Order: sequence, then C-alpha cells, then structure tokens
Amino acid sequence: MNKVILMGRLTRDPDIRYSNGSNGQMAIARFSLAVDRRFKRAGDTADADFFNCTAFGKQAEFVERYLKQGTKILISGRIQNDNYTNKEGQKVFSVQVIAEEIEFAESKNASAGNAGGYVPSDRPAPSPAAAVNDGFMNIPDGVEDEELPFN
Repeated sequence: MNKVILMGRLTRDPDIRYSNGSNGQMAIARFSLAVDRRFKRAGDTADADFFNCTAFGKQAEFVERYLKQGTKILISGRIQNDNYTNKEGQKVFSVQVIAEEIEFAESKNASAGNAGGYVPSDRPAPSPAAAVNDGFMNIPDGVEDEELPFN
C-alpha cells in the first residue's frame, strides 16, 4: 500500500501548467509543502520537512483557484519516484507526493494571519482570528455550486 497524509503550509504560490492530451487540456499543479516536525532530535537544525507535491485535473484546478503561499492544507495521496539522469550523466533520485485529495486545514480568517508563508515551530504561530459568523470559509459571490470542490 502506498498512502501518505500530510498537513502543512505552501512554501510558495503553486506553479500551474496545462497539458494537451487525448482528452483535452488537463491542469497540472506543482507546489511545495512545509510540514512541521513533531519532535526535534539533538543536533537537528530543521524544524520542518519540505515535500514537492503534484496535483492533476480537478485537484490541480482547485489548487490554482484557492491556494497560495502560506495556506495550510491537508493532503492525502501517494509517493512516487521521480528519478532521472541529468546532463552530466549522473543519476538523480528524488520523490514527490501525488496529491489525490486536498482540503483546507484552517479557516480563511486564521490563514489571514499567515500571509507571509511558513512559520517555523520555534516562533509562536499567530493566534487565529475570531470567527466572523460560524467559523466557515466565506465563498465569494458569483461562485456556482458546481465550481466548488466539496459538493
């Protein structure tokens, strides 16, 4: 079984591209996710791990429309090898997370305090803003129900 679940913040705005395939255009979203470490071992300098993630199709369109640097999300998907040989003939080994499900991990109000991006765990995270109504994200006017990824 190949299943991974990660919660973290986007380290930069997603890179969106479209490919032309036999079924028409398909969106491809690439982004990096900073995931805080639970425990810090002696001698470790890193507070987080950084994962390269890719989403395709409807998930990529969701990423393009709603996610930006600093957004806290929860993704589930699978790990995939991304190995290749570079121009110097050296084999390069890397992995990426193929995102199959993506959800917001905090309210829009709470994320407003994190517009600057990733916050290391040694600095206190901004306290979430009080919920305006019932704590749910406000959907902008003009967005049709069929456009929402969570119908």
